[in-house]
Amino acid sequence: MSYCDVIDRMTPEERKILHKNYHDNLYGFPIHDDDELFGRLILEINQAGLSWETILKKEPAFRKAYSNYSIKKVASYTEKDRERLLNDAGIIRNKLKVNAAIENAKTILQLQKEFGSFEKWLESHHPKTKDEWVKIFKKQFKFTGGEIVNEFLMSIGFLPGAHDEKCIIYKKILKTKPKWAQKSKV
Repeated sequence: MSYCDVIDRMTPEERKILHKNYHDNLYGFPIHDDDELFGRLILEINQAGLSWETILKKEPAFRKAYSNYSIKKVASYTEKDRERLLNDAGIIRNKLKVNAAIENAKTILQLQKEFGSFEKWLESHHPKTKDEWVKIFKKQFKFTGGEIVNEFLMSIGFLPGAHDEKCIIYKKILKTKPKWAQKSKV
């Protein structure tokens, strides 16, 4: 059963509203802001082993804890910041995930220097299969296994699958020209 179908059957209503907002307004839509791309990567990494609902509920706390997903600020975090994050009950307090966010911010800064932006780095590798993307991410980033990479790329419009073709949001996403729907320039 797809995420689109699951939301329609969800109860209670507050659960449905939480998921529906993400589904209808964020999931699968292209993101062109590097800090927001970084934020989505943080969320996908933190979802590993947990429900997406847990992450959606904690998203405002993640945004606050990670300096509104500012890549520059997170890349400059000190040991004191790591400790602050590991003691923040509003987020996932997992040392590997916290360290991944900080190290990945540093990696993105390097990619921005080389490619102009994180988005341009992603675009430079398009199109790729999921398996090809996973290999690229594992070379560049921390804590990025197959499902994390797949969900991250689907959630930002680089891989298909975020919505069923019969879902009303699918047509809205097509209008935004997600990377997966664009023909490659071979």
